[in-house]
Amino acid sequence: MKKVEKAAGGLKKRIRNRMRSVSKKVIAIALAGRLKGPEGEERRVERYRELLSLTRKIVHQGEVVLEEMQHLPRRRQAQLKRFREILETMAERVRQVVRQTKARVFQGTTKYPHKILSLFEPHTEIIRKGKASKPNEFGKLVKLQEAENQIITHYEVFAERPEDSRLLVPAVEQHQRQFGRAPRMVAADAGFYSLRNEKIIQTMGVTRVSVPNRSSKSSERRKLQRTRWFRAGQRWRTGCEGRISVLKRRHGLYRCRFRGFEGMQRWVGLGVIADNVIQIGRYLAVQRA
Repeated sequence: MKKVEKAAGGLKKRIRNRMRSVSKKVIAIALAGRLKGPEGEERRVERYRELLSLTRKIVHQGEVVLEEMQHLPRRRQAQLKRFREILETMAERVRQVVRQTKARVFQGTTKYPHKILSLFEPHTEIIRKGKASKPNEFGKLVKLQEAENQIITHYEVFAERPEDSRLLVPAVEQHQRQFGRAPRMVAADAGFYSLRNEKIIQTMGVTRVSVPNRSSKSSERRKLQRTRWFRAGQRWRTGCEGRISVLKRRHGLYRCRFRGFEGMQRWVGLGVIADNVIQIGRYLAVQRA
C-alpha cells in the first residue's frame, strides 16, 4: 500500500502504518503462551482477538486503496497494474489466514482446508519427522540419491509430501535410467521399507537391500539385519545424512532465497551442482596425486 501511495503521487486517504501495533500484539501472544493454565490460555486468546481486529483493519485499508486505484486515470492504472495484482493476492491470502486462525484459536480446529503457512510462499508445508528438538519444520520435502565418492546422482523437490515407502522403487528406476543398470546395493532408512518394495527392486537386479524393518518379529529378518553387509549399508546411509547437513550449511539449503516452488527447485539444484563440483574436484585431486 505504501508503494502504491508513492507511485500514485499520494492517495486521498493517507495510509496508516500499523506495523508497530501488530508487533506489540505478536510479542504479547508469545508472552501469554508462557503462562500455564486457564489464565494463560484466556490471555492468549484475548491477544489473538486484538491481533485479528488489527488485521481486519489493515485488510479494509487495502480494499479502500484498491477501490481508489480503480478511479485513477487509465494510464496511471496501467502503471500500477503490478501493484494492484500483488495487493489483491495478498489481501485474499490474509483473509484466508484470518479464517483459519479463528478456527484454530477460538474453535480448536487444526485441520483447516487449504491452510496457508506463509503469505509469501503459500506452497509451504508442515514437515513432521518426530524430532524432539524440531517437532515441526516448514518447507518442502527433498529426496537425494548418493553414489560412490559422495556424488549426488539425483534430487527431487516434491510439490506434495509423499510417503517415504513410495519413493524407493522410483529411486532405483531413476538409477537404471542414468547408469543403464540397477545398483548392487540400496541403503535407506526404515521409512522406505515395505516387503513389496524389497521384492520389486530385487527383481530389478539389486542384490543387497539394506532397508531395516523396525517392526519385524521374525528371527530370520533380525538375523539378516545383523549381517556385516547390512550394517555396512546402514553406515553408508548414516554418512548420507552428513551430505544433507553439508548441503544445508555450505550451500544454503537451510533456507531458499528464491521465490516460489520453481525457485525452490532451482535453489536446491544449484546447491547439489555446487557440492558435486567440489566432490568431483577432490576425487580428481586424489587420483592425480
